Amino acid sequence: MTEKIALITGASRGLGAALAEVLSQTHHIVAVARTSGALEELDDRVQANGGNMTIAPMDITNRDAMAHLCKSLFERWGSIDIWAHTAIHASPLTPASSLDAKDWEKSVTVNVMATGILIPYVAPLLTETSKALFFDDPQGGEKFFSAYGASKAAQIALAKSWQVETARIGPRVQILTPAPMPTATRARFFPGEDKSKLATPKEEAVRLLSPLL
Repeated sequence: MTEKIALITGASRGLGAALAEVLSQTHHIVAVARTSGALEELDDRVQANGGNMTIAPMDITNRDAMAHLCKSLFERWGSIDIWAHTAIHASPLTPASSLDAKDWEKSVTVNVMATGILIPYVAPLLTETSKALFFDDPQGGEKFFSAYGASKAAQIALAKSWQVETARIGPRVQILTPAPMPTATRARFFPGEDKSKLATPKEEAVRLLSPLL
């Protein structure tokens, strides 16, 4: 039986890590993130549950590194079955009139430019039945979400274009909207929030993946 492969960009924590743990039950995971320690901890959890994972500690904004990764994936497996893109930069809440130039640049670089570079890199690895998963967080236009809201909205707009372009030929591009979760990203936006009322990343990973697998 051919081994199923799932590439997860932004896999070290939060939803990305939860997706890796759930998918590891049926797929070999290729986990990409900048934080090697968190990836190693994730690898330990996956292996403890009987799964297999390849960790790739690298920055998704590094074009050469991502090109090398995709080439390596092609040489080893030829194609992948799932790409889940959860990597995100969450800049601090601020009025648009007080937007810090460095925060804006990093938001655009990570959330928009990297996605636009990754899609052409990853697309050749995807078959007509493969799935590319993006995760919406519709904060665009909301007060104080300036850099994050705008860059996340741009990322999803790009994914939506790819979705309609490939609707008849594949891969299957899916744009999913997770419920609020107690992640580091959300804590930055909603400090002091009652986390007991939020869904866990594991619960959301199961819910989002169930209709797709």
